[in-house]
This record gives sequence, structure tokens and C-alpha cells, in this order.
Amino acid sequence: MKYFKYLVLGTLFGIILTKSEVISWFRIQEMFRFQAFHMYGVIGSAVVVGLVSIQLIKRNRLKTISGEPIVLADKKFNHGIWIGGFIFGLGWAITGACPGPLFAQLGSGVGAAAVMIMAALAGTWTYSALREKLPY
Repeated sequence: MKYFKYLVLGTLFGIILTKSEVISWFRIQEMFRFQAFHMYGVIGSAVVVGLVSIQLIKRNRLKTISGEPIVLADKKFNHGIWIGGFIFGLGWAITGACPGPLFAQLGSGVGAAAVMIMAALAGTWTYSALREKLPY
């Protein structure tokens, strides 16, 4: 029962993704072909909300629900970031999905999402196995 809140939040997230059409393969293809602004608007809105939220957390020294301080460490740039971003974007363009909407796609009846979920899990496992050997 203690994980029920995560089920509710995940369900709401899936509904929002579905209603905003960001799980649509066609919408994703429109974005990568520069044919529509829809996905750029959604992503841009998320970036703005994230920026404002991070600034509010830092400036007001907000704490978690359990009272612990929220610590946001600064990130150091390395070339692996853009290389990983390129690979991520390539996979997103080919499959029409990124990790967030995969479960919403599966829940809405896109059977191929199960294969993509397994591939995402395999990629995550591979990264964890090779992480120490990868350059920074």
C-alpha cells in the first residue's frame, strides 16, 4: 500500500502523455521531420517548468516531504553527454518512442512497445555493466 502513490502518479503521467499525443509515432515523426511544432512545444514547456522548479528548489532551500534537504549537485560536461544524446535521439527517431512513454504506448495497445521496453532494459543493463570501463 505504501507504493500506491507511485501507481497513481504513474497512471496520471500515462494519461497526460496519451491525451497530449506525445506517445503517437506520427507526432514523433512530425517532430523529427520538422513538420509540426506540437512536440517542440511540449518539450519546451517541460524544459521551462524544470528550470523554474530547480530555481525554486535552490533559492528556497526546499525539503522533501519527509523533511530531508534536496541536494542538486552541479554536473560537469563531458563528451559522453552529446554522444549519448545523439544515440538516444537516433533510437527515438527510429522507434518512435523514448523511455517515458513506452509504458503508456504498451497500455494503449502498441504491442511493439514491449520489444522496446526489453531493449531499453537491455541497454540499461549493458551500460551498468560497462560503466566503469567507459571514458568520462
